[in-house]
Amino acid sequence: MVSLAVICKLLSMKHFLFVISFVFILPLTAQKKVLDHQDFEVWNSIENETLSPNGKYIIYSLEKGEADQFLKLKNEAGALVLAHDRARDGVFSYDSKFTIFSVNAWKDSITEMKRKKVKKKDLPKDSLVIYNIDQDKLEKIARVKSFKVPEKWSGFVAYQLEEEAEKDEKEKDSTDAGKKEKKVGKKNGYHLAVRDLNTGQQDIFKFVTDYKFAKEGKYLVFSTSGEDKNANAAVFVLDFEKGELAKVHEAKKAKYFQLQFSDKGTHLGFVVDKDTTKVQLRPTELFHWKSGMVQAQQVSEGYQGLRPSPVADISFSKDESKMYFGLAQPPILKDTTLIDEEIVNVEVWTYNEPRLYTVQEMQLKNDTVKAYTSVVALKNNYQLTQLASESYPDLLLADKGNAAYALVSSSKPYELEGQWTGRRARDYALVNVQTGELKKALTKIAGRVSFSPKGSYVYGYNSVDTTWFAYNIAKGSYKALTSGKVFYNELHDSPSPPLPYGVAGWTNNDKELLVYDRYDIWKYNP
Repeated sequence: MVSLAVICKLLSMKHFLFVISFVFILPLTAQKKVLDHQDFEVWNSIENETLSPNGKYIIYSLEKGEADQFLKLKNEAGALVLAHDRARDGVFSYDSKFTIFSVNAWKDSITEMKRKKVKKKDLPKDSLVIYNIDQDKLEKIARVKSFKVPEKWSGFVAYQLEEEAEKDEKEKDSTDAGKKEKKVGKKNGYHLAVRDLNTGQQDIFKFVTDYKFAKEGKYLVFSTSGEDKNANAAVFVLDFEKGELAKVHEAKKAKYFQLQFSDKGTHLGFVVDKDTTKVQLRPTELFHWKSGMVQAQQVSEGYQGLRPSPVADISFSKDESKMYFGLAQPPILKDTTLIDEEIVNVEVWTYNEPRLYTVQEMQLKNDTVKAYTSVVALKNNYQLTQLASESYPDLLLADKGNAAYALVSSSKPYELEGQWTGRRARDYALVNVQTGELKKALTKIAGRVSFSPKGSYVYGYNSVDTTWFAYNIAKGSYKALTSGKVFYNELHDSPSPPLPYGVAGWTNNDKELLVYDRYDIWKYNP
């Protein structure tokens, strides 16, 4: 039997060891470095990673806090092919033979020049780097403002050049005195270079305000304010297959917006403002051009008091039978007869505003350029149908724009209660793309709603009853797919509806929907 004295001695020894351990650990803990902003600067993050079309290369940027970006190109074995400092926006040509990226000046040098009040136009400009991967050949082009490459074909790059540095006063030709030459800039446009990547040959087009490659077809469209002060503004289409440049529209001092090809490049849409006056209500017009046409044709100059929007995107259905664009409400015109002292600027707040006033201020710019998506039937004498409206302002297309119906929605009836429920409920309706006929489909759905790939169903997740559902468009019927089953995050522990695990997609021809639960994938026939 152990005596009491032995037990006390053992306990004392245990306490002694604990105290000794604590004494040694305490200084180590106290010496642990506290992380600060300088430590964050050391950490790297990988951004803008891009895989080459042939899958053999990857390009990405290493970003280190506020420091300069560092671009790296590696092959499929992980070996480094190219590294370049101060580089960003790396892309591949579609044949994976070239990588192209921008290089900017050192951030420290730019900061120091700004501190010395150097003018913006005199700050160092970006350069463009074209790197031939197979030949390990790098070429740098100075003073490049922007660049673009085709998405689904290769061989060319287009880039705009910044204004050249002004000549010294002593070097200026005396014959130039008193003459005002057209200057490169935001208003007049920048010179555009179109370069053959394989040969290095290039063409220069002056004072280009916008430019874009077709996605699949070998076409480039660009708008110009004119080569000199007396020339008309115009839109040109460059056909690389035929080597032809076609002027499809021109007008004195015209301004062009939303130049957009169909995927194959055989159709082109754009918005024109050719009014030379300073009238506040701009008379915009929508134009369409098709391969083989000599000139672009006017499609619409307005519809029921709405005007073609210069801000809303133009797009085409995948089968190229429809052109989608935006119709905008006329802006609220400023009373130019009032002087500053007569203009009253007040904020009127009410308790029942659907949107908080602070939110209204943040969304003011979007509200002033709001447009309703509409469609033009290209094979039916340019028949115009307005799809979205003030009642249903938001629109979703199905089957890449080919489907017979579009889904329109509105959150307006529930915006006020959403301030305390925290849910963004919406009403949904289907609109016939050909006739504009509207059919209500879903009411007060708070959650994710979308189209099946072929546009046979509207499906989504209702966060209120935590159920995946499908709406059959042909039959006009609603079906709850996962009612009474758990397809949401069971570990959700905040005072809000739990999120679903999501969907894996649809099987061919919209036959079944594949839904995730916590561990498995479930197949549902809607």
